[in-house]
Amino acid sequence: MGSMPGVFQLSMDEVLKEAASVVKAGVPAVLLFGIPDVKDDRASGAWARKGVVQEAVRALKREFPELLVFTDACLCEYMSHGHCGLVRKGRGMHWEVANDASLKLLADTALSHAEAGADVVAPSDMMDGRVRAIRERLDKAGFEGTPILSYAAKFASTFYGPFREAAESAPRFGDRRTYQMDPANADEALREVALDIAEGADMVMVKPALAYLDVLRRVKDAFGYPTAAYSVSGEFAMVKAAAAKGWIDERGVTMESLLAMRRAGADILITYAAREVAGWLRS
Repeated sequence: MGSMPGVFQLSMDEVLKEAASVVKAGVPAVLLFGIPDVKDDRASGAWARKGVVQEAVRALKREFPELLVFTDACLCEYMSHGHCGLVRKGRGMHWEVANDASLKLLADTALSHAEAGADVVAPSDMMDGRVRAIRERLDKAGFEGTPILSYAAKFASTFYGPFREAAESAPRFGDRRTYQMDPANADEALREVALDIAEGADMVMVKPALAYLDVLRRVKDAFGYPTAAYSVSGEFAMVKAAAAKGWIDERGVTMESLLAMRRAGADILITYAAREVAGWLRS
């Protein structure tokens, strides 16, 4: 991708080659996002038994059983309109995301990932009540042991731009501020995390990472739960662009940034530079 050097959309055979490379490098886990051949207004590709993520999970667990496979359980990449839930018309020309009606689709998606063999499902949609809906669906189907990593504190950030290009998931209209969090409101993040933990989340995430280290620290201090920090595409792209100009040392800045996330309380680091970082650590 132009804004994310070294990051590509991968076919199934390329996924296995990439997995072999990251396993060799010492990366312990991957987080999968899918781009279907066809999108619609119900995100039907998200929970299809032979969907792109489901097939990738089966292949990865068959070939690399030691690799932990996390799956992003969202709908935006599969929706024709690019939003994370079902959309309905509001008053006049306005539209709104139908929170409660979207929960079943999110639970269907998470269950299909678990059935395919995913080690962890990670809902990123920010619909209210989705952790409970997913936990109940998984438990009812016999997947009580499948953990949920909740994108619990996900802000409506401008740092997501390069990812939305790569994943073809930018909204066709409007934006996601009605269901993602206000970047100015750190207190809301703690309320959202508390709700997700009460609903059954096993791990929680703060996203983005570097611009929200204060939130990360507060979440870890308040709850003590396994906490992930997602170093998002905008952070990755800025480092790559500045390094290409010779303005910064890519390795030094990347490692210092990830260290800051760990220092702020992150137990899990999600980064597009994982393979490079694993190599630097080994060397």
